[in-house]
Amino acid sequence: RFVTSKEQFHAYLRANGENGGGKEEEEEQKEKEDSSEPPAKRGRLDDHGQDGESPGEAQGESQEEKEKEPVERRRARGQNKSRPCMKPGCYEGSRLCPSVTQGCAEKCYFGPRCRFLHDVGEYMATKPPDLGPSCVLFRTFGKCAYGVTCRFATAHLGDGYQNIVDAELAKQWEGKALVRNNLSKDLQQQLRKKRFPFRKADGYLRGLAKPRSGGGKGGKALGHSAEDQEVSNCTTPEDGLGDTSECPVPPEEGGDPKPAPLQSAEPTESEGGCPIKTSGVVTDEDVVKLRSCEKKKLEIQGKLYLAPLTTCGNLPFRRICKRFGADVTCGEMAVCTNLLQGQSSEWALLKRHHTEDVFGVQLEGAFPDTMTKCAELLNQTIDVDFVDINVGCPIDLVYKKGGGCALMTRSNKFEQIVRGMNSVLDVPLTVKIRTGVQEKINVAHKMIPKIREWGASMVTLHGRSREQRYTRVADWDYIAECAKIASPMPLFGNGDILSYEDANQAMQTGVSGIMIARQVTAGALIKPWLFTEIKEQRHWDISSSERFEILRDFTSYGLEHWGSDTQGVEKTRKFLLEWLSFLCRYIPVGLLEHLPQKINERPPYYIGRDYLETLMASQNVDDWIKISELLLGPVPTNFTFLPKHKANSYR
Repeated sequence: RFVTSKEQFHAYLRANGENGGGKEEEEEQKEKEDSSEPPAKRGRLDDHGQDGESPGEAQGESQEEKEKEPVERRRARGQNKSRPCMKPGCYEGSRLCPSVTQGCAEKCYFGPRCRFLHDVGEYMATKPPDLGPSCVLFRTFGKCAYGVTCRFATAHLGDGYQNIVDAELAKQWEGKALVRNNLSKDLQQQLRKKRFPFRKADGYLRGLAKPRSGGGKGGKALGHSAEDQEVSNCTTPEDGLGDTSECPVPPEEGGDPKPAPLQSAEPTESEGGCPIKTSGVVTDEDVVKLRSCEKKKLEIQGKLYLAPLTTCGNLPFRRICKRFGADVTCGEMAVCTNLLQGQSSEWALLKRHHTEDVFGVQLEGAFPDTMTKCAELLNQTIDVDFVDINVGCPIDLVYKKGGGCALMTRSNKFEQIVRGMNSVLDVPLTVKIRTGVQEKINVAHKMIPKIREWGASMVTLHGRSREQRYTRVADWDYIAECAKIASPMPLFGNGDILSYEDANQAMQTGVSGIMIARQVTAGALIKPWLFTEIKEQRHWDISSSERFEILRDFTSYGLEHWGSDTQGVEKTRKFLLEWLSFLCRYIPVGLLEHLPQKINERPPYYIGRDYLETLMASQNVDDWIKISELLLGPVPTNFTFLPKHKANSYR
């Protein structure tokens, strides 16, 4: 009884849930939206849908009109490339100087060249109206660091625009680090000026370049020397005392009896190394290499693992999933070269909330030098429980550079990366892979024994190839075969988990655990309460009001994380809209003809049990914006949004 037509669906939303939308409105809507059908219900998208022209347009459009078509419109088709992006200057013309906000206007960071406003009265005259009477930062922490720039400033502004502080509440949070793994200015300067010391990584990389007795380079025949290295890592304490942290490759048998440069604790410049300057007392930790069997173990068998989700797997979203029962969380994929350059936007992906008790980061790279150095950098500067290598990313931008899935076809580089990162890390190293590159040619079962031999602590296998991307069903029979091959190394399965029945069937294949990720539409992104369903073994017929409260909590976490000023509000809105592009695909349990919902099923248009439930089911960008306005107030003038992941959005 909930099934309806597209015209009736949109007429219902336009009428705000009332029994409006007569025949005339339906016909008008049909004419307007005739070329804006979702891709699940139509083979090709229209000009706004980014994939191609509709047949009607292709026939009726003259060649001359095609030539006049804007370049931007052509470029927007396909994968939403070059999508419109609103920068801070678009929605806030006059910004207040940060030094004024922080109460030290006399010490402006930019000096006489400062282009920001320093007059609070002038700023307040042009500031957009506040969005609400309650500030989440002031309510939670007793103080809002954004002062007059806060879009909820009426909650904590006194006479003369003075920022009010709740001293008692602020004292409770004093000295507590809520978010860890921040990039300090000193470290950023070191990275930008290339002054950060990579002692272990440099030692390992010199070993790869060491001339071999056969006349080749070390990197050409890494297998033998790297195996020796692994053996040396597991020697007895007495035998291992001579191994230094800069000695990943021992001398070969029958080779030059002269000690190699890497075997001295302090290589000299004449030996091709660099002098190591120490400060303070040299302890055993400085001299004795940590053996692989002494590393911290990753005990997550049987736990629910939230996969690293690009764009949507941000810190506020992980807090939502953690609240619903996710055991293990991982940051978004970070590009190693950007981290080594000290890019703030890339380091933001490594941030860890204090509620994330088991947390890891995922790195993407194509070469052993950058990946090994990045691993050593993170090992010394941030707090994580494991580091994951992304060997499953299918997108062309990564694949064509030799990263992601391409590493499965570059086994030599893949081995050098895994061995190198494992040699410099004090935490476990994990690897995420796919079944292969080509659709019907599986190679994961050949790679998994090698990955175990190279020193990885765990493998996660996504049951699709690169060519499949996120389409079709995952091959869990193949995952079961690989789980047997991987033993005793843990193997987590990944693909098509959207209910507790799916999770139970996955665990029966013999995997050590399951990863909840983005497959086809995104299990965790469609229903973050999936973790609760799995743990309580039930279907949760969650109401629209409960789902709306989840969105409200997300916006609160977003304002805490990105800020409550205009820039922070709009960044929170952006990520909320990205998430809504997946959330709209959830079908309420009470409306399903049969349980459970399958992740690759697309329902017909339906009217929900109330207006809010119907609004949340809409795949129209304008309706997502309407939901964001219920939480974050009206959007700025000329606001536009197009999801990064094309999803099913249309206009």
